[in-house]
Amino acid sequence: MDKFKLEYRQYGNKALLIEWPRMVNEAILNDILKFKNAILQEIDTFELIPAYNSLTLISTTPIDFKSLTSRLKKVYKQNYTFEKIQKKLWHIPVCYDLDFGIDLEAFSLEKKLNIEEIIKFHSEPLYTIYCIGFLPGFMYLGGLNKTLHHPRRGVPRLQIPQGSVGIGGEQTGIYPQESPGGWNIIGNSPVKVFNPNNENPCGVSVGDKIKFYPINKDEHELITIQVAAGIFHLKTYELDDTNT
Repeated sequence: MDKFKLEYRQYGNKALLIEWPRMVNEAILNDILKFKNAILQEIDTFELIPAYNSLTLISTTPIDFKSLTSRLKKVYKQNYTFEKIQKKLWHIPVCYDLDFGIDLEAFSLEKKLNIEEIIKFHSEPLYTIYCIGFLPGFMYLGGLNKTLHHPRRGVPRLQIPQGSVGIGGEQTGIYPQESPGGWNIIGNSPVKVFNPNNENPCGVSVGDKIKFYPINKDEHELITIQVAAGIFHLKTYELDDTNT
């Protein structure tokens, strides 16, 4: 596999930050995930947090930065292979009704696109989860159609409803809970990707794929009821990424 030039930085006395080239690139993300798996096989005493172009190792005790860096560099040089990187494809419903897409009309005017075109461009791609953060379960999704790239709002809102689907810069994502936010809101999903009551609160993982599909307001209301009753299940598919 191709190797990248990595930077190793001490992050306090209990963490180490490994950085890849600064770009949103799926080859880099796959390299991060493979390196993560290799580290878990060699050193299983750290919490590992992957992101766009970095991997953070966190320990419960102070670390020897020089020794750990040397060990990690040796691991990275290995030609490690795995049968499979576990990934899933998640199909997530989104309602693009104007009652939910509070920025949709303004977004349409600014982009010189009609709302049907925005829905088409937003729901067609297969997105990749590059990072989970900001809020528990907040997915930063790469793969947004360039036609929809748009800066964040100049003045963030103090309250964004749970499930709001937004666009910020080159990314899209779903607000897993009510919170402040500055993304352009174009719809709402009635599902809960993050549920603190579940054994695994955040079912999605970095590297997973997301496919949005449009629903109307009646379908949104029905799924909301089903989610509350615990009888709605997202469609998921196992992905065999033996070559990534």
